[in-house]
Amino acid sequence: MGGQAALYAIARDLAAQYFTERFRAAIAYYPNCGVANGSDMTAPALVLIGEADEWNSAERCRKVAARRHPDSAPIALSVYPGVHHAFDVAQLSPGIRAWGGWVEYNEPAAKDAEKKTRAFLDAHLTKTSSGEPMAK
Repeated sequence: MGGQAALYAIARDLAAQYFTERFRAAIAYYPNCGVANGSDMTAPALVLIGEADEWNSAERCRKVAARRHPDSAPIALSVYPGVHHAFDVAQLSPGIRAWGGWVEYNEPAAKDAEKKTRAFLDAHLTKTSSGEPMAK
C-alpha cells in the first residue's frame, strides 16, 4: 500500500496538518489511484503501473492523470502493457495468484521503472528547498 500512501501524502496537502515540511515529490509503484483526484496534487508524482494489474486499475490512474488541473503539480504516468502487479519483485518469477490477483515479475518493466524513478528523483530532489544544490 506504499504507492497509495505516497499519493495520499501529496493529495490536498493532507500532511500539512501534521508536519511543517512538505513533500517535494512522490513515486507510486502500482498504486490504488482512487485516493487522488488529480486536481489536488501538491508535489510532482510519478505513477508506474501494469496494464494487466488485477489489484489496482491502470485505467483509474489514467483518469487521475487526465483530470490534473493546470495549477496542480504534474503527474507522470507510465502504464506497462501486459504487466501485472508487483512487476518489480524478482522473487515473483514465475508469477503466482495471491489474494485474488496475479502478481508477477517483469524484468523489462522493472528496469524501465527503475530508470524512470532515478531520473524523476534526480529532476525533483537534486536541489534543497532553498534552491541550493544538495551535497552528494
